Parts: sequence; structure tokens; C-alpha cells
Amino acid sequence: MQYKDYYAVMGVNKEATQDEIKRAYRRLARKYHPDVSKEVDAEKRFKEVGEAYEVLKDPEKRAAYDQLGANWKAGQDFRPPPDWDAGFEFSGGGFTGGDASEYSDFFESLFGQGFGSAFRSAHQGRGQFHAPGQDHHAKVLIDLEDAFHGATRSITLHAPELDPRGHVVTRERTLNVRIPKGVRQGQQIRLAGQGTPGIGQGVAGDLYLEIEFKPHRLYRVDGRDIYLDLPISPWEAALGAKVKLPTPAGVIDLTIPAGSSSGRKLRLKERGIPGRTPGDLYAVLQIVLPPADTEQAHALYRKMAQELAFNPRAALGV
Repeated sequence: MQYKDYYAVMGVNKEATQDEIKRAYRRLARKYHPDVSKEVDAEKRFKEVGEAYEVLKDPEKRAAYDQLGANWKAGQDFRPPPDWDAGFEFSGGGFTGGDASEYSDFFESLFGQGFGSAFRSAHQGRGQFHAPGQDHHAKVLIDLEDAFHGATRSITLHAPELDPRGHVVTRERTLNVRIPKGVRQGQQIRLAGQGTPGIGQGVAGDLYLEIEFKPHRLYRVDGRDIYLDLPISPWEAALGAKVKLPTPAGVIDLTIPAGSSSGRKLRLKERGIPGRTPGDLYAVLQIVLPPADTEQAHALYRKMAQELAFNPRAALGV
């Protein structure tokens, strides 16, 4: 998948105002509209312009795209970094010009989950009526350990605004957020009144924080269950052993049954993420061979080869 430079498609620079982007779209849409254009690639260019405008006309999509695209050039191979949109605050509303599937794979990879597009700029007139404010949404990354113990964390969010000249700027705000014990990946935390302010006497919208766990050097998460690859020696697997096992709640002793094979999962009931029904922790055994880097080690391996008469490919019939 190739990175798309939407500014180049529209023929505007990255500092263009929203009005300049709108004028560029109107000019290009007339030029490449398939019903009237004589350009050989009119239909393709018309779709490209429509996709670029879908992003750049929306201050939220545009700010997110700008944040992502600083180090990319058009045509480069591209994959969105994991959780590229974490910490980015947006309001609900869906797409303003169509479904993500109508556009390129590049667009769908970024905005295919219904990235918010309804937006109210800071300088719009409020009128003399009353209306509730919009809800806002943001994905935030927390440590897995916070789900085990609960915590209060300082979280910085980035939200786009239009300045008086029509340029998109990013506003930051920092909130102290209580992370409840047992929170799951994908769960939302509601902060009442932290969305868009209401109009007149309308109540403010709420802010919903979607929880994602930061990548962990030891654990993988599946729902409330946690998986850990546990290295063991060949003799621990063959003879059985008691080894130390790190868990998010602390180090425990784990019994390795004799005759264990690599890939075997040992279940530790209710040692996963806490909850009304706690998850489990699975230790996935990984047999690690000692290196044959000395003459003594070579001699031991040769002795095993001679005395054990072991054929690991016996099940293959060879």
C-alpha cells in the first residue's frame, strides 16, 4: 500500500486554509468530472480529488493525517503504525462524504473505523438557542499493570481547532483520569461534561476514552486472559521442575510437569485481568537449548545423540 499526499492531489500547500482547500476542490471537481471532462484519466483523478477532499475538508481528519504524515512521501510503501491515533481527540459524526470502502486502501486503513468528522470551530456563532454539546472520543494507551491495580494517570489529548484565519491548529489538554481496576482493552471510560460545551444553556457533551494497552515486553492480552512465553531448559521439560514465573501481580513459583513439550500451555486460573469473572494467565513453555560453544558442551550433545536414540521426525515416517 502506498502513502498518498493529499495536499499534492489538491494542488495546495500544507498551510492552506479551509477556504482555500474548498476552492481547490471545486476547481478540480469541475475539471475532472467524468460527465464533462475530456481528460483521459478523468474518472480516476475525480476519485482521487474526492478522497483527498474528504480528509482535508474535515479539521479532525486533516489534523490526524498531518500528525501521521510528517515523515512520509507520496508513493512510499506505507503501513499505519500501531495505535497511530492514540491520544487524538475527535467528536462523533461519521463520514461527511461517504463510506471508507468507497476510497483507497490507504484511506480505509486510517479512517475505516468511522473516524469522527462532525466539528464545531471555536469561532462559530452560537445563536440564541440551546443545544447540548457533542460527545468526544479518544483512544488512550495505558500500562497493563494499571488494569491489575487501578491508577490515576495524567493523560494529554490533542484536538483540532480552526483559528480565526481558517487554519487548522492543534490544542492540547491534560486530564487526570482514574483508571479502574479490571479495565479491559477496548472498554470506554466516560468523563461527564468533558466534550464540546453546550450552546446557550445546553449541557456539555461527554468524553469517552477507549482503553488500549501499551505493548508489553512480557505479556500478550486476549480479552481478560494473559499469555507469557516461559523459557525452560530441556532437563526442566523432561524431568519436571519448579521455576519462578513473573506475573503482573508479582513473582510466583510454577511447577513444570515432567515430560512437557515446547508450546504446552500451563493455565493459572484467575491470574489474568481482574473482574467479576477474572481472566486466566497462560504460561506457554518454550524449550531453550544451551549453546554448544565449548568442547565439554559438544561432548554432552554427542553423548545424548549416542545414548538416547531419539528421532524427532519419527511421526513423519522417516
